[in-house]
Amino acid sequence: MTQPFEVGVVVRDLEVLERFYREVLGCVPVHHSHIPHEIGGPAGLGGPLLVVWLQVPSGGRIKLIRLRADADADADADADAAADARPSAVPLAARRGLSYVTFHFDDIVPVVAALPAAGARPLSSPIVVVARDRRISFWVDPEGNVLELADRRGGEQETR
Repeated sequence: MTQPFEVGVVVRDLEVLERFYREVLGCVPVHHSHIPHEIGGPAGLGGPLLVVWLQVPSGGRIKLIRLRADADADADADADAAADARPSAVPLAARRGLSYVTFHFDDIVPVVAALPAAGARPLSSPIVVVARDRRISFWVDPEGNVLELADRRGGEQETR
């Protein structure tokens, strides 16, 4: 591999999700692009796209992807997004495929404190779980994508 790992996230509201990942998680926009149908279609992405590349402070990137055809369907998408943002009753480990993305911090407490005001909801109970040498906390972003926050401030205590 020649570059850090990238994760693509298909979104309904590109502006809201870009703001969320920038302001709450500290990601930095490095590129915005309009991908024409001539590229997006043959590449298997469904057609013309809007894409924002966000640099994670530790080096990886998140690509927020929105089909351009969706840009005019915001009224219907608002109701669907609200329904999709509800966390699934299925435990994460029981899901198949990509389930969540982990973000590592020096201290997750300030991030955890900022998440509710940014439209995220906790999945962890308790919200911050101490496990061996780390603290972890699972959340859904404003569109229902699952995020894990982790730091190495857990000490020796373990939550069961």
